[in-house]
Amino acid sequence: MIEKVRIYANITDFLSIARRYFVNNFYDGMLTILGILLGFFILIFKEGQHSVDSHIVILTGFATSISMLMSGLSGSYISEKAEQKRLRLDLDKAMVIMNEEEETEENDNLVEDKEIEKAMLTVNFNDKNRSKNLNLKKSNKSRKKSKTLQEKAERFASIVVSLVNGCAPFLGGIIPLIPFFFAIEATFNFFIISFFIIFICIILLGIFVGFISRESLWKNVLQMLLAFSLTIIVSILLLD
Repeated sequence: MIEKVRIYANITDFLSIARRYFVNNFYDGMLTILGILLGFFILIFKEGQHSVDSHIVILTGFATSISMLMSGLSGSYISEKAEQKRLRLDLDKAMVIMNEEEETEENDNLVEDKEIEKAMLTVNFNDKNRSKNLNLKKSNKSRKKSKTLQEKAERFASIVVSLVNGCAPFLGGIIPLIPFFFAIEATFNFFIISFFIIFICIILLGIFVGFISRESLWKNVLQMLLAFSLTIIVSILLLD
């Protein structure tokens, strides 16, 4: 199984696609939940409340995460399947061109062999011809096998990428909600803990992206934290 996955990865390069989807969508999931939490957080201050029901926060965040999960699964699978189909059609066109070129070359070889037979009175022409036909059949079988492997790799890549694309924002939305599972009433401190979890996850994502791109870790971390800060500022300004 591991060997098959390695072969599929070499054919489709789905690992790099899945890695990119995970980072982007996990980050999107966290920022989406951040906006929801900020809405509840500001509500506590505006209404003069000391707390909010934890189950309301959990249900709202969970419903949003489920929506992101289903959207990621279906949207990614459809788009990746269409993209892989397009690549397969391009491959089929290339193979048709190769077949036509080989048939032309085969016909040229047959004409040349006939001329040699007439000139040299070769007796073994039929044996050579059968050998060429046998080689041609083997070549066609090899192409069919290669095509089948390509299709399996594409199908596997579409499934893996769609799973990552759906699960990443779901996890990004659920993880910040963890503190609210430990209390019936969510107070100011629970929101601060949740914001801190998002902050730490963003730093880890920035470090991860920095390792992948082999760029400055601080540069990637600061870019992600900038979006985090802007989300907080804009949400406060709009909801206040």
